[in-house]
Amino acid sequence: MKSGHTVTVFGAYGHTGRFVVAELLNRGFVPILSGRDADKLHALAASRPGLDVRPAAVDDPAALDRALLGADAVINCAGPFAATAAPVIEAALRARIPYVDVAAEIEANLDTFAHFAERATAAGAVVIPAMAFFGGLGDLLVTAAMGDWTTADEAHVAYGLSGWHPTAGTRTAGAVSRERRDGRRVVYSDGRLEYRDDTPATLKWTFPEPMGIRSVIGEFTMADVVTVPSHLAIPEVRTYMTVEAARDLSAPETPAPTPVDEHGRSDQTFLVDVLVRSGGEERRAVVGGQDIYAVSAPLAVEAVHHVLTGRTRTVGVASAGAIFDAPEFLRALSPHISFELRP
Repeated sequence: MKSGHTVTVFGAYGHTGRFVVAELLNRGFVPILSGRDADKLHALAASRPGLDVRPAAVDDPAALDRALLGADAVINCAGPFAATAAPVIEAALRARIPYVDVAAEIEANLDTFAHFAERATAAGAVVIPAMAFFGGLGDLLVTAAMGDWTTADEAHVAYGLSGWHPTAGTRTAGAVSRERRDGRRVVYSDGRLEYRDDTPATLKWTFPEPMGIRSVIGEFTMADVVTVPSHLAIPEVRTYMTVEAARDLSAPETPAPTPVDEHGRSDQTFLVDVLVRSGGEERRAVVGGQDIYAVSAPLAVEAVHHVLTGRTRTVGVASAGAIFDAPEFLRALSPHISFELRP
């Protein structure tokens, strides 16, 4: 595919940002490299000759405007998104271009919906937060599993990760989120977010083969509790994480991901198993793939491609499941993921 569209990548030199730049190039887009550290941007550009480098800090609106000048869209990969999302969205609104980010921070995503929904809708702009493995993928799966249902009683998103080697950005974003919620954990129950001080239970979840029955942390809450309720009438949204992955994330000595193939992916594998219940009926959807950070790149880039080619259902601040045809979008991600709807 040759699109020729120009896309600014803010935080282009970060772990996920590099995957996004590579995916844009592979799909015929023209990336503009942007972010706060000029030296890191120029080092990245040395390995990608011919790409435009435009340093910008989030506290410098004029620099952000220059970074987005002439771009058809912007993908924000720079966390913590509590600090970067609002300034980059403001710049995107000024430039009148679509904004996509890969934020997994629950509070940052809540801020995006709360602070920009009315303005983006009034401007006819597209702002898509959490267009990544956490938040976007789960929302697409729940939406696809819902099918023709307009409401459901509960949605469960179980993350079957073989392990989790967090990036420095993940650790920083997690620390920001914990500070914002005073160390409490958050759940989505009875149609609202609740903050709790107790310890979540360890449960058993039966994943599709070959993963099978695994121990998971119940109520290991991820950004799906923001994206799913933003457009679906489901009062109970729960997310779960395999115990091994949760242990890796919490251990300060767990190293960052190590590339094992020519694409820079780690050897981490994942299954995401979604169960939606309404009355006595159940529906499921599942995806599998490799490397949660790497797969965020095709998610974000496919979102930009859908928006720029007019395959959207709404404007304003919208989650992936609200703005796209979920089954069609998930199938478009092949061969990056395997996707299946199950009865």
